[in-house]
Amino acid sequence: MSQVRTRFAPSPTGDLHVGGAHTALFAWLFARHEGGRFVLRIEDTDEVRSTERSLAAIYDGLKWLGIDWDEGPDVGGPFAPYIQSERLGIYQDHIGRLLDSGRAYRCFCTPEELEERREIMRARGIPPRYDGRCRDLDEDEVARLTREDRPSCVRFRVQETGTTVVNDLVRGEVWFDNSLMGDFVIQKTSGYPTYHMAVVVDDHLMQITHVIRAEEHLPNTPAHVQLMEALGIERPQFAHLPLIMGTDHTKLSKRHGAVNLMDYRDQGFLPEAMRNFLALIGWSPGAEEEILDLRELTDRFTIEGVSKSPGVFDLEKATWLNGEYLKRADAEYLADVLSPMLREEGLLEDDLSPERRRWLVAVVDLMKERTRLLTDFVTWGSYFFTEDFPYDPRARKKWLSREEVPDRLDMLADRLEEPGTWDVDGIERIIRDLADELDVSAAKVIHPCRAAVTGQTVGPSLFDVMVLIPQTDVASRLRRAAKLGRAGELAPSPSEE
Repeated sequence: MSQVRTRFAPSPTGDLHVGGAHTALFAWLFARHEGGRFVLRIEDTDEVRSTERSLAAIYDGLKWLGIDWDEGPDVGGPFAPYIQSERLGIYQDHIGRLLDSGRAYRCFCTPEELEERREIMRARGIPPRYDGRCRDLDEDEVARLTREDRPSCVRFRVQETGTTVVNDLVRGEVWFDNSLMGDFVIQKTSGYPTYHMAVVVDDHLMQITHVIRAEEHLPNTPAHVQLMEALGIERPQFAHLPLIMGTDHTKLSKRHGAVNLMDYRDQGFLPEAMRNFLALIGWSPGAEEEILDLRELTDRFTIEGVSKSPGVFDLEKATWLNGEYLKRADAEYLADVLSPMLREEGLLEDDLSPERRRWLVAVVDLMKERTRLLTDFVTWGSYFFTEDFPYDPRARKKWLSREEVPDRLDMLADRLEEPGTWDVDGIERIIRDLADELDVSAAKVIHPCRAAVTGQTVGPSLFDVMVLIPQTDVASRLRRAAKLGRAGELAPSPSEE
């Protein structure tokens, strides 16, 4: 077999959605597994809806997910250009060949006429398709309509009888009844080719060996196969990937979570975790383990492992997987990823000194065991970065509103303010000594202290947390909580009771 060549060919008419990212990932993994090449092609023949913003969103989404390409608009390649609007002459040549051979013809039907005839078909219970009104116009009639400047498109003359068989690597043989297809448009009245025409020509000229795309494109495939046969083009191998469903087994939509890939970045997902998660939707690695790094994914990926059944986008599973990646991630790397998020929230300065950088890495290393999303560092861990953090309602109700707590917090602040080495062992000794002096369990000092210093009832080891907060700040937080507690300002509201 010749070198494997796959492609991802998005239309720049919106953001890169999860489904598109899933398709790109599978095509990319297959090419990498086979030692082949992965091509990025931009299908912008929808000249009305295509935008530069959407094109940038495609680039950003793929790069964030870690998908690179060997050929494409920005990197070039032997089959450039890789943007369809720059290849119009190429399509026109192929459309001309089909017109000359009689496998295509000009259609002068207006959109209004077409819709009226489709409505009649629907009313009769007939699947709506083009009725062939212009199929057999004679040359004189075509010439007359052309002289009248009647707008026209070009339609492909499909085979009206028999079947078209698609051999799919995922689904096996799929049979289509030609009589149900109808002659489809290959060139719009604007002169632009349709998706059907452009994709067939480009896949051929760019020597794509495997067309890996979503199941929703399977009904288009018999049309593409007939176009290939009419042009004398060899078929690539097809693999149509399963649909992605929500946990309720309906089509994935916003009610199941975000559908725009980059929304998951903003929600705090690591790209490597999202890549791992998407790879497991509709594909099995052949083993039970679910955490697979990039090398393992590329080593194991095969089309044979792709399922025919729809895959499920389970946001809870994605979040769990992200948490596992956070636990295993290098703290230096996470600090790099988190810094822009923290700066955007006004929690971190632009230029970090070496000492401040080491502190940030230590904070990240301490917190990553208990976080599931990067945003947890910003929300749940805000007490590391600012004095203006909220008190969790549970912390107020369970500890900070107790009558005896303010005095204990002031006593602890007095002891923690005393000169001495600010280290974990010293902090723990001071807290436990105070508990002994008060003749209470250590928990009755530790828990109020955590609530006052962090605003939380749970978190990493309190002593490890406190050592990363300046000594004077810890004492001031204890005194502030004591003052608010005495004033009754930390009592839970009726809705929190």
